[in-house]
Amino acid sequence: MYCSSPKMVCETKIVADEHDSIPGAKKDSIIVSSSQMWTSSSSSSSSSKAGGTRVSGESLLIREFERADHAEVRRIFREGILERIPNTAFRGLRHQRHTQLLYALLTLMCVLVTKSFTLTCCMPILLFGARYYFSRKVILSYLDCALHTDMADIEHCYMKRPGSCFWVAVLEGKVVGIVAAQGREEDNAVELRRMSVDSRFRGKGIAKALGRRVLEFAVLNNYSAVVLGTTAVKLAAHKLYESLGFRHVGESEEHTLPGMSHSLLERMFFQIRYHRYRLQLREE
Repeated sequence: MYCSSPKMVCETKIVADEHDSIPGAKKDSIIVSSSQMWTSSSSSSSSSKAGGTRVSGESLLIREFERADHAEVRRIFREGILERIPNTAFRGLRHQRHTQLLYALLTLMCVLVTKSFTLTCCMPILLFGARYYFSRKVILSYLDCALHTDMADIEHCYMKRPGSCFWVAVLEGKVVGIVAAQGREEDNAVELRRMSVDSRFRGKGIAKALGRRVLEFAVLNNYSAVVLGTTAVKLAAHKLYESLGFRHVGESEEHTLPGMSHSLLERMFFQIRYHRYRLQLREE
């Protein structure tokens, strides 16, 4: 039986290092240790309603979404998605060996056909410009789709649906981070979604605190696993998931985002790699 979390406000300890592993959450014993830790932490937060440390004189507060948060939540989400445009266009190329080879061949063809030093020097600029154009086109379409679906009505999509919830992180009186949980009945798992932290407040362990809140929610609501999917290019994001106890269970280069046309030019200049992570809380 699934139920929404009780209306709860909890103060969560800020972790100085985003990449530290959770105590007891070793890969060989994740099922037992994770359940014990989050259950005990949730019971203590239920009894005291508060607990944690202070950073710069302020405590990090993880609480459920309220209607007044809507504008700030959408801003943080939008800024986080827009960061993916240059990351996908430029950083992502480092992991695309076949694409690198293709671009090298195109540059070589330019040399042989035009025999122009100027055009050859301009070729990399044209290639990277095309990558930026297609990354922007697809990611803006994805953002528009999200802002007109679940992020348009968070109360309906997360707060009123059984097995789902949406939280905000508050620091210095400001909403600085967001995360959502969406229950899936078909495999008794909860999906971690929409995690993002204001770029001005990163490096304080806020993302890890938000992730822990989702894991606690999953334990309290008797889910057997927490899953997530990401196209993040930055290594730090993947380190964060691993530090929370998630295991990388697969990846695909065939993932489709809203706005993708799969045209030849798009395939040449826009590539993403979709990673799947899973944290098993208990055996079914």
